Amino acid sequence: MAFLNLYRDKLRENFEFLKKEFDDNDVSWGVVSKILCGNRKYIKELIDMGADEIHDSRISNLAKVKEINPSVQTVYIKPPSKRNISDMVRYADVSLNSELNTIRWISEEAVKQDKKHKIIIMVETGDLREGVMGDHLIDFYAKVFDLPNLEVIGLGTNLNCLNGVMPSADKLIQLSLYKQIIELKFNKKIPWVSAGTSVTIPLMLHQQLPKGVNHFRVGETLYFGADLFEEKTIEGMNPNVFELFTEIIEMQEKPLLPTGSLATNPQGEVAEIDESLYGKSSFRAILDLGLLDVDPKYLIAGDGDFEILGASSDMLIINLGENPKNYKVGDLIKFHLKYMGALAILNSSYIEKRVV
Repeated sequence: MAFLNLYRDKLRENFEFLKKEFDDNDVSWGVVSKILCGNRKYIKELIDMGADEIHDSRISNLAKVKEINPSVQTVYIKPPSKRNISDMVRYADVSLNSELNTIRWISEEAVKQDKKHKIIIMVETGDLREGVMGDHLIDFYAKVFDLPNLEVIGLGTNLNCLNGVMPSADKLIQLSLYKQIIELKFNKKIPWVSAGTSVTIPLMLHQQLPKGVNHFRVGETLYFGADLFEEKTIEGMNPNVFELFTEIIEMQEKPLLPTGSLATNPQGEVAEIDESLYGKSSFRAILDLGLLDVDPKYLIAGDGDFEILGASSDMLIINLGENPKNYKVGDLIKFHLKYMGALAILNSSYIEKRVV
């Protein structure tokens, strides 16, 4: 049976590394937990190591955070849908918003629940995901800042998640300037400029973060130690907080090429034939997970050299060549994971999740 390990010590080391960097730079931050897909055991690990602010894009996951520890500040990190606003206000202390009508609905619901709800107004800075256009921001703020049971605690932005636009000092300074203009015009304090995500961390580490940016929303770098600017591991962090283990369920020497008439398979692919491989064979292993669990392109071989040949819905096939490690049926094959691979595995109810 395939299973996923989360290594507690590696996660804690990454958490402490980031906490020190943020403390040294006088920046507050929250942990983005959406990759954990609501796994209660893993969420509790975050809380136990000191995460006092947790961000997620699923309300049910924030509800689990509140069940574990009601004092943790919860942040809903995508624009709320109208039909989810009641639950969102109930379980999220803060939400990221970019639509005027949605904010009005949140205000009405917060009044009903007799709660003060905090919002971060998201501002478009070039990646073209969520965000109010800068030219409209002043008018937008004017219509929301005095709505009942609401508090605007920040301006935020999102970069790199859709079109790959990278953060720059100029973009982040612009966001800080918006904050200053609003504070002067309306005589209101806005505590946060929430312009930091994992992709922005290298700017902070290299002392290139504009002073006005004082809040980060961090997921990928916590779990993978990733420097997303240079696509490498940040020195002092662990890249393999997660490891996937799969079991060999068939191991046989077979031809390298299929035989028979070829047609499109269920994945929409047609096998490519390299005629130089006719008559050659290798050891092929079938592993006990498939496309239902993860796209193979997000898997990284963790046990030396082997080639992923393909996958069907519930089986993954690898080429072990001459099988120099003498793998046999029942042995485990280890994979490291890219971010989207971990997200898929954690969302699969068929993969056991363990804490080591």
